Amino acid sequence: MSKPDIITFGCRLNAYESEVMRDEAEKAGLENAVIFNTCAVTAEATRQARQAIRRARKENPDARIIVTGCAAQTDPKMFAAMPEVDLVLGNQEKLDARNYRFADFGLAGEERVKVNDIMAVRETALHMIEGFSERTRAFVQIQNGCDHRCTFCIIPFGRGNSRSVAAGEAVEQIRRLVANGYSEIVLSGVDITSWGADLPGSPHLGNLVRRILKAVPELKRLRLSSIDSIEADPDLMQAIAEEERLMPHLHLSLQAGDDMILKRMKRRHLRDHSISFCEEVRKLRPDIVFGADIIAGFPTETEAMFENSLKIVEECGLTYLHVFPFSPRPGTPAARMPQLAKPVIQERARQLRERGKQRLDAFLGQEVGTSRSILIETESTGRTEHFAAVKFVQRMNAGAIVRAMVTGRGTDHLEASLAA
Repeated sequence: MSKPDIITFGCRLNAYESEVMRDEAEKAGLENAVIFNTCAVTAEATRQARQAIRRARKENPDARIIVTGCAAQTDPKMFAAMPEVDLVLGNQEKLDARNYRFADFGLAGEERVKVNDIMAVRETALHMIEGFSERTRAFVQIQNGCDHRCTFCIIPFGRGNSRSVAAGEAVEQIRRLVANGYSEIVLSGVDITSWGADLPGSPHLGNLVRRILKAVPELKRLRLSSIDSIEADPDLMQAIAEEERLMPHLHLSLQAGDDMILKRMKRRHLRDHSISFCEEVRKLRPDIVFGADIIAGFPTETEAMFENSLKIVEECGLTYLHVFPFSPRPGTPAARMPQLAKPVIQERARQLRERGKQRLDAFLGQEVGTSRSILIETESTGRTEHFAAVKFVQRMNAGAIVRAMVTGRGTDHLEASLAA
């Protein structure tokens, strides 16, 4: 019988947890199963998961189908109502081998839905893993949940309140992964800049970053997932300036460029803070590259407000844009606000994506002729320190870090050859 197949949607934290689930399911002896680790950020993410579940049932009529992740946590009844689904697990339950030990799902008195109150979870126990299937960089969970209540966001109801992994556990996990051949580690979580607030002494993320780099000198590259710039502490800023192994690439949870929209989102920063943060970081690390999440068509957004979001792409000097057309999530305050027409939202998303393409195009053009350190992901592709995608003509060894000359570029990637 085959080992369980895990289909992952959404964030890097989900990618990490899918590896934990793989270990736990195999520990339980689960076979001939497809596990869906879902995302609830947008309605489209949930739609894609449901579509994939139906397709999996057609292709695997005898397989057990398990659905978990944030969408299953926030709306377990929806997935339980699907005839294709055998079992629904919550975000906490998916990490426990006991929940994968079934003779027949839905039979023998077993519950078909196992989703408990995520808000009752008070700590995050790190599950040590040996590696990631089909990946050359490793994600390490340092934090879970979120204490903030942005008006558009359903994720706190899928992940619970913020809770941190102890620094020693995170360091030990990174040591293990580096010993197993991983050259790049990505620190992941829901709100990683809140790391440490619930730990003794309330340390900050910068403290953890410095500790990791000091304790694991063999680690070649450390990268941060999305950060909230308003929570960036002095130690983190110093690490950005001084630690070469901390990659010069930050992804910001920006969401909008208009102050009124930011207030209605219940964000804790305003546009001037975002602009000044990027300027300050660029002074500390001149080669830094920024990405950002931006929502298009938030309720009540006027044309003038949207223009401010377009302008902030240039004013912050953003390179990578993750554009999300606003999607009302049931139960959130933004879902009850006056909504924009769908064609307006789609058009604004298109304009933001076009602006993002222009910014990426300019960056890729500037990179031609430079020498870059590239983590090889497949036999022909990799990523630079700035997370730019690279294609090689030569056959490469996945997992290696090489110094290469950027010889050209495509529409969304660089082209490189090994430096002589």
